[in-house]
Amino acid sequence: MRRVGLPVMDATILLLVFLVVLSGISIRSRIAAADRRVARVERKLDLVLEHLGLREEIPRLDEIVALVREGKTVQAVKVYREATGADLVEAKQAVDRLG
Repeated sequence: MRRVGLPVMDATILLLVFLVVLSGISIRSRIAAADRRVARVERKLDLVLEHLGLREEIPRLDEIVALVREGKTVQAVKVYREATGADLVEAKQAVDRLG
């Protein structure tokens, strides 16, 4: 009688692939949840700083503002990223607020 189905080796490989995909989904979900928690904490911290009348010190702020006034937004974003370690989106938003 002939067996129907996947050979054991193929079934094992399929199971391993399934487990890897499932763990990848789980990791992405955990990262997304952590990102949301960090964003909430940052918003709360911003509110506390605002309430206390404190401002975050931005290194090279004078240089960045000068670049914005000269219309050199791309260069200002680059300097902001170098000075603060911010990602591109965060730096662009910060420079836009300065302008």
